[in-house]
Formats: sequence, structure tokens, C-alpha cells
Amino acid sequence: MSGTLNKVMLIGHLGDEVKMHYFEGGGCVGRFPLATNETYVSKQTNERITNTEWHNIVVRNKAAEICEKYLSKGDKVYIEGRLKTRKWTDDKGNDRYSTEIQCNDFTFLSTKKESETNAPNKPVANKPEFNAQSSTEPIGEDNDDLPF
Repeated sequence: MSGTLNKVMLIGHLGDEVKMHYFEGGGCVGRFPLATNETYVSKQTNERITNTEWHNIVVRNKAAEICEKYLSKGDKVYIEGRLKTRKWTDDKGNDRYSTEIQCNDFTFLSTKKESETNAPNKPVANKPEFNAQSSTEPIGEDNDDLPF
């Protein structure tokens, strides 16, 4: 295989509000931290252990504006994008690095309020799902010109 792949898929909770930065040309960038958790049971102590990993998410232009409008701290979101490492020089002249997720697709999964009201064993009833690649034609509508 001669190609390469840089793809990240995350499901997590926002650790803070979306911070926006607007440019003179009309573009904008939104940034927010996303927490993902790994939970396991320790074999030595038989206790449940949760590790949290933090990811820096970067969203641009219209997508950033949508995130700022609808997302808030604690909301659950699916993020798809690619890894990007930035390099800069700090005030003391030292090289600094930051690895970020450049988001190119996202799906809002639940709000913090929804997460708190649903008990762990209580399923979410009739939660609508959206798939950008699904047909816009209503389900259950008869189409008489089908050959079968």
C-alpha cells in the first residue's frame, strides 16, 4: 500500500465552551477541549479505574459558528478529523509544540442536561438520528414506478 492515512474519530464530552477567534477576512476558528474516557477493572485491587484523555479540537469557519451556537460544556459529540502538530516559539525563545485535531465532520450526540436526566440503564427513547448521506425521501412512501 503506497498511500498514507491521517484520520481521527472521537466520541467525548466538551471540557469547556467553544472559544472563537475571528479574522479580518471574515473567517473564524473555534477551539475546545474534548475528554474521552477509558474505564477498566484493576486485577490487583478489583476496583474500577477511569483514565481521561484530553484532545484539543479545532473547527473552522461555518462549522465553528455552528459549534459555538449549539455546543456547551459537558455535551457529548462525535468528532472526525486529522492530527495536526503546530510549532511556535514562546516568550523565552523555546520551541513549543501542540497536537490538535483538525475537525472536518461532527455530530451532536447529547446535551449535558440529557445525559444527567437519563440513568445509565434507561435508554434514550425516540432520539432522532441524522445521517448526511441518507435519502431525503420520507420512509414508508410508496413509489409506484419501481420494477419489482
